[in-house]
Amino acid sequence: MIFESVADFRALFPEGGVLIGLDIGSKTVGTAFCDAGWTFASPGDLIKRTKFTKDKFELKTVMATRATRGIVIGLPLNMDSSESPRSQSSRAFARNIADIGLPILLRDERWSTQAVEREMIAADISRAKRAEKIDSGAAAFILQGAIDALTSG
Repeated sequence: MIFESVADFRALFPEGGVLIGLDIGSKTVGTAFCDAGWTFASPGDLIKRTKFTKDKFELKTVMATRATRGIVIGLPLNMDSSESPRSQSSRAFARNIADIGLPILLRDERWSTQAVEREMIAADISRAKRAEKIDSGAAAFILQGAIDALTSG
């Protein structure tokens, strides 16, 4: 099932559980995981995109390393909240992995990559290192925003 409502997604997890965050790009998929208590998100592995069946298999393999109970996918909206071709691509990715059987939350990801890049520049991380880590950092930023929303109120 694919959700856009944090409340509806939250209702599926009365006890919490490990979630994976995904930042879907055309060449890579950044991943991040949170702890079962939904306190913090940490960057995970970077999946280099190839054919979708291979990408999906690698995603399932990464998720199998943790007791993953749900998926949070960044939804890249325009600044006016309208959808873009990238939004449609993220929605298609969500539909294509829905048969994994875990609930999926689509989460607004405006500014995630820029925020992570600013943090990396402030930490004096080289351009080459930033390029390697930006997508998984963005996935962690997206997932942290989602778990903050899931645990508030």
